[in-house]
Parts: sequence; structure tokens; C-alpha cells
Amino acid sequence: DVQLQAFGGGSVQVGGSLRLSCAASGFRFDDYSIGWFRQAPDKEREGVSCINLNNRRSDVSSYYRESVKGRFAMSTDVADNTVYLHMSTLRPEDTAVYYCAARPGVGVPYDSWGQGTLVTVSS
Repeated sequence: DVQLQAFGGGSVQVGGSLRLSCAASGFRFDDYSIGWFRQAPDKEREGVSCINLNNRRSDVSSYYRESVKGRFAMSTDVADNTVYLHMSTLRPEDTAVYYCAARPGVGVPYDSWGQGTLVTVSS
């Protein structure tokens, strides 16, 4: 079974940094697309970023929503089946429960979700 476990959330002040981790198991890591989503209180879930490991070229494509570009970055540790979301220059509006999800390729729905990890940014 595909399993994802997200962790690393916490409370930080404005301008601080956090690194979220998404540990994956049960599937061939480099055949998948891994995404990060977040849901703030009273708001709908939104996509934050994704990295497409299902890529037959040597480079790996990634995507970031506009509001996090330049502040968030994804990285991977293929040997440990872990995807990281490095978050810096955090803002109060980044406060949310963050989820990681996996899908077996680009353009198909995410079909596996990890539990959320809470990020709180306070001023």
C-alpha cells in the first residue's frame, strides 16, 4: 500500500523557517509526482508545490504557487523515499495544515494522502 507520512510542522515567528518532510513507502518513488497542499482555517485546500519525479529526462520538474515562489523549495532524497518542503521567510498567511500527496504521474489525480502537519506563523 502507498503510504505517506508528513511531519515537521510547528510554530515559528514571521520570517522564520521550517522544513516539512514527507516520508513515502509502498511505491516506486521515482515513478510518482509528489505534491504539498495546505488548508488554512475556514479556507479550501490549495496546492502549494509539486515535484514530478515521473520524468524520463535527467531533470525533475517542479511547480510552486505564486505566493510561495522564492520562499519555498522542494527537495528529494530518493534513497530514503522522502520529499522535503523547505519553507523560509514565513508569513502569517502561510499558517495552515500542510499535507503531502502522491499521484502516479502528471495530469492524474492525487490518490494517496498523508496526514497533515500544522504550521503556525505568528507575528
